[in-house]
Amino acid sequence: MDNIKIFGIKKSVWLWVLMILGFIVTIDLAYIYYQANFNQNALPSFCVVNDFIDCDGVAKTTESQFFGVPLAYWGLFLYAFMMILMLADKLKNFKLLKFLEVFKNKYHYIATLGIISFIISMSLLGVSLMGIHKLCIMCAVTYVINLFIGLVSADGIEGHFLGAFKQSVKDFADALKPISYRIAFIVVMICACGFLTWTYESAKFSPALQSERNFGEFAHTKINKYSIKGNILGSDAKDAVVLEVYSDYKCPICAVGNRMVHKLVRDFTNVRVEHKNLPLDTSCNKNLKQPFHQGSCILAQYGLAARNQGKFWEVESLLFDVSPSTESQILELLKNSGFGLDMDKLQKDAHSIDVEREIQADINYAMSRGMIGTPAMKLDNDFQMGMKGYTTLKEWVIKHGGQPKHHLFE
Repeated sequence: MDNIKIFGIKKSVWLWVLMILGFIVTIDLAYIYYQANFNQNALPSFCVVNDFIDCDGVAKTTESQFFGVPLAYWGLFLYAFMMILMLADKLKNFKLLKFLEVFKNKYHYIATLGIISFIISMSLLGVSLMGIHKLCIMCAVTYVINLFIGLVSADGIEGHFLGAFKQSVKDFADALKPISYRIAFIVVMICACGFLTWTYESAKFSPALQSERNFGEFAHTKINKYSIKGNILGSDAKDAVVLEVYSDYKCPICAVGNRMVHKLVRDFTNVRVEHKNLPLDTSCNKNLKQPFHQGSCILAQYGLAARNQGKFWEVESLLFDVSPSTESQILELLKNSGFGLDMDKLQKDAHSIDVEREIQADINYAMSRGMIGTPAMKLDNDFQMGMKGYTTLKEWVIKHGGQPKHHLFE
């Protein structure tokens, strides 16, 4: 089959060109993945064209990995393995690579791998378009390469793809007949499964997978199902562990954090959460040099005003979940909330000097402690910037004396 020509060029030459091209593209995809996930200072890659054509955006999703290993790395392995198959006839002459003799029909294997890869690629394309709503152009290039590798390899094979697949299965079964190869295969599979279990459980190579585990339950919902009513969130005991959370109502991760702390007090017997306002809005935060979360100051005012009617936490959750931008939107939202608020008193309290002073006091304290962003948290004299994953948050609270309910360990 090495002598088969396609458009006057040997089949083997076509395959080498396609494999090397695929290897180069996946190297670039691996670099894009690294920059997008591990380099906070990285600039957008060349294939970030708009909100839809966005390789970086795709790389930051959980769909860009399989068993904790980035798909780009799987691609590198695929093309490297195909190239080894192309050289199997020569490499098997080396003692350490003698096992390559089992690959008797290399084009059958490559055709099978190419088509299986293309089928998987089409599934990934569907996920990208229907689920992520973003397209990775460089990924699409590999999809086309996989198809052509399958087509070129299958050319001249009796039965085409089906024939290639049947022969590959037969060769594989024959390869496992010698006991030594069977043992070696089992050992390799055990090692591979062990490695993939580690990569999946640790999520070392997939920050998106790690984030999904830490925040997924709280990020995928638009309603705080753990919402607690009233002005006290958690234990009202004097010796309760107090977690202060400095938030901005226009901060997306703060909304996620709000759902977390509502669940937190349900899981602990002696923890109280206290909301502190750190609006990153120039209308009340004079520490800012330019506009950022515009509208968060007026939201903070109405949150505190609701406290005067014993409705702080339900209003706080509603403001986080809906995130209105103007005072008229806030009033309309709270009027129709069903909380039974006195709207005249609410509006008057929101613009009171006491509310303004409390917001300024929270801002000044946070800034004096170096909390220049949201969310920020304080336990005793331990300050933390950013939102912890729920498991890490619980561990932090336990370290400071929080007593979990028994069901946490059941």
